[in-house]
Amino acid sequence: MPGSNDFFLQFIRLAGPYWNSENKAVIRQQTLFLILLTILQIVLAVVITEWNSALFNALENRSMSDLLTQVGFLIIIFLASMAVTMAHLKMKRQLQIGWRNWLTSKVLGQWMTEGKHCQVLHIHTSDHDNPDGRIAEDIRIACDEAIGLCHTLVYSVLILISFTKILWTLSGTVILDLGIFETPIYGYLVWIALLYAFSASLLGWWVGRPLTVHTNALQTAEANFRFGLVKARENSLAIALIHGEANERSHLFGLFQEIKHVYDYQTHAWANILLFNSGYSVISMAFPVLVTAPRFILGSITLGALMQSVQAFQQIASALSWPVNNIAGIAQWRASVERVLGLVKALNELDQESSRPDPQRIQIEKPDQASLELQDLCILKFNGEVVISAFNERINMGDRVLISGDAARAAKLFKAIAGIWPWGHGRIILPDSDPMFFMPPRPYLPDGTLRTSICYPAPDSAFDSTTLENILRLVGMDEFIAQLDQNDSWEKALSREEQQRLGIARLLLNRPKWILLQEALDSLSPQDEIDMMRLICQELPDAGILTYTNQPSVEPFHDRRLHL
Repeated sequence: MPGSNDFFLQFIRLAGPYWNSENKAVIRQQTLFLILLTILQIVLAVVITEWNSALFNALENRSMSDLLTQVGFLIIIFLASMAVTMAHLKMKRQLQIGWRNWLTSKVLGQWMTEGKHCQVLHIHTSDHDNPDGRIAEDIRIACDEAIGLCHTLVYSVLILISFTKILWTLSGTVILDLGIFETPIYGYLVWIALLYAFSASLLGWWVGRPLTVHTNALQTAEANFRFGLVKARENSLAIALIHGEANERSHLFGLFQEIKHVYDYQTHAWANILLFNSGYSVISMAFPVLVTAPRFILGSITLGALMQSVQAFQQIASALSWPVNNIAGIAQWRASVERVLGLVKALNELDQESSRPDPQRIQIEKPDQASLELQDLCILKFNGEVVISAFNERINMGDRVLISGDAARAAKLFKAIAGIWPWGHGRIILPDSDPMFFMPPRPYLPDGTLRTSICYPAPDSAFDSTTLENILRLVGMDEFIAQLDQNDSWEKALSREEQQRLGIARLLLNRPKWILLQEALDSLSPQDEIDMMRLICQELPDAGILTYTNQPSVEPFHDRRLHL
């Protein structure tokens, strides 16, 4: 866990540029308006204490006219308070969602670009697990709580300034007789309030320290459990087919037990805080009256002044107790910020590794040529273990090359060509301006209509219905023509064979000049695999094709064969 100074600097560097972003004029106006509304809240708080003093003076004097006057003032205060509170809430939420939108866009843009979301999984030097939870939940907490805590802090400071002056005036001067000599004490209630609140804050902060650690650990455990559930849901068919429910149940229950374990620690920390707060709230209710009452009994102040002094004392104590009152919020905010910083740190480390000249990085080049070249290519695992060494190959436009052998090596080779596996050395020279079309064993199918899944990553409007219908007929998916505009989770609705056929349909729609097939037909029958390979060669006769498979049926469609 970084130190406090370092932590705040990291957070400011990450999220602070929001106030200097593209819409900085609007953002700064919103911030200024929020501060002005906070000042109005302070003004209303002061006015309420003045009204409270006048009300009790009217009651003490048994004056009906003064009482009715205070009722009229109460209506005005009531309406003004509602208007200020409503405007403040709306402005605060606008600032919160705007900040969250900006920071989400920033982190999401850094994560979901050029394969970083895939590469970061192999970085082990930073805490960055469950990036989905960090982006969706922790950024929300980091922004919402930061603005909420800043508002309450500013409010407390202004309250402290405003009511210290009021309480100082109401305290008057008390003569302290020490026997030998007498000394006047000015504003004695202020000094008692400061000592009272400082002692309580110090004790409360010490009691609440463990909550930060346990809150961070609990959020991590919750994210792990949530990720495990999502993974089980996404692979429910595979789990059901091999009857792996008992294993998954045990695994998920183990993840939940980790939550329970940390939860118990957090409960103990919460119990200590609540124990302190319960006693503190009782004392806070009675203590101001007890220290103020002697002056009222002696006739030095009116009943109204007594009640105003009590309220001012409570306001000052409350303002000085801001750290105690916000222990839980600060703990949750810091835990979430640290999780966001952990993800950003991992992405920054990945950017630094990719950009620096390093002999242990594969060099990707795009000169003006029409061929794919692998020159002295050596591919390493993240731990430095060699996967492929001294690999040299040149694939020209229209060549069809079959790769067989170890699947893991082939997967690393395809990732290296795609630019998402930089670990190794050597050169990969890509054909400039000719995008490559990668077909993994199972194509990614986004939720939505079938039309969306086929056209992905292009928008639905990129291809007309007639073209889509003809493509579906070519790949043997005629029965799905009527379902083009049907919404479904197609990743679950389609069998693996149907998903691979849909991947071929997507390939034929895009008509690329370079195709990399990674076991993209392995779920088809041998004859269907031959038919689909023949279809690809007929529809895209000039495309360069690099195929990885260990199935012998498609070998005749290739010019040469490489074995890994």
